[in-house]
Amino acid sequence: MNKALIVIFATISLDAVGIGLIFPILPRLIEDVTHTGNVAAYIGIMTALYAVMQFIFAPILGALSDRLGRRPVLLISLGGAAVNYLIMAFAPQLWMLLIGRAIAGLTSANMSVATAYLTDISAEDTRARRFGLFNAMFGVGFIIGPVLGGILGDYWLRLPFIAAAVLNAGNLLLALFVLPESRTPSREKIDFMALNPLRPFRWMFSVQRLLPVIIVFFIFSGVGEVYGICWALWGYDVFGWNGLWIGLSLGTYGACQALAQAFLPGPAVKLLGERATILTGLAGTSVALIVMAFTTQPWVVFAIMPVFVLGGIGVPSLQSLATRMVDDDSQGQFQGVLASAISLASIIAPLGFSSFYFVVQKQWPGAIWLSVVAIYAITVPLVLSLHIPKVKTAAAI
Repeated sequence: MNKALIVIFATISLDAVGIGLIFPILPRLIEDVTHTGNVAAYIGIMTALYAVMQFIFAPILGALSDRLGRRPVLLISLGGAAVNYLIMAFAPQLWMLLIGRAIAGLTSANMSVATAYLTDISAEDTRARRFGLFNAMFGVGFIIGPVLGGILGDYWLRLPFIAAAVLNAGNLLLALFVLPESRTPSREKIDFMALNPLRPFRWMFSVQRLLPVIIVFFIFSGVGEVYGICWALWGYDVFGWNGLWIGLSLGTYGACQALAQAFLPGPAVKLLGERATILTGLAGTSVALIVMAFTTQPWVVFAIMPVFVLGGIGVPSLQSLATRMVDDDSQGQFQGVLASAISLASIIAPLGFSSFYFVVQKQWPGAIWLSVVAIYAITVPLVLSLHIPKVKTAAAI
């Protein structure tokens, strides 16, 4: 594996660590600064704010990376992430936590740039495998983040953020000295009107064949928010879990996802094709969620985790398919649009899921997982309608 891939995968892992470490401690952190026990609404608001910033800045960072190069945009984002975690570590009031989450959303928009970078250095016939590794690295971070957050958070509620700041600062130094530029910067002047976060959607609607895949990304991202919003609350309400057990359960989930995404997407696409691989992922996730909805025993949650392995093969296949729908010169813009669509879903979903959980919390907390299965069922016809371009083979870059 070359140095550029190592740095990009490290960047994605640290993004996931930052996202995951807050899950086990967020309810207690909000209780600490608001002095109230009804925190579901606050969790939804903070998560939506994070997504609003992603929505605004993902296309901006994607467009800037097309013109200025991927490397400088990634460096700025990594530096901003380190600053954000320091703010979160010492924020005594809710409004300061909100500012910290806003900065976190801005800096996490580097996902679109990292995706474009990976596309730059990968031939089409290697992208499914590399996107599988890309998502596996996110899974590795998602293993480390919740466990780290749970353990350190039980020791001191703010300690996980200090650890995340140190990790991001280290990754910034690694990228600064090791990461090469993957794309020759454009000599054209920056069109500042193009930095309007809503403008890419006009381009999206002008290319009708892209709409189905963008809608699928939108739905997948929206339902993915349910874990960050409701997992900790559900674990506490159903099993009485503390931060450690919430972190361990999320870490186990991340481990299954990482293993699946590291080893299965490439072979699955070759055997089944991209559409069938995506549908297989939906089926595996749905079965696991149905079991979780009805269980009252904590050991069942850990036993069902391997079924989530199948759920890990769908997204890399969808990502690989999406990159083949536009030419190389538009990859940054397209990835920015996808990131904006994902962020838009992540604005809406936290508010919706937190409200739904509040309704079912006392009667049946597990109903939240059935709501996800219902949404996945709606996605199946869209996946069946996706256009599958032919794969061009070339030597790996």
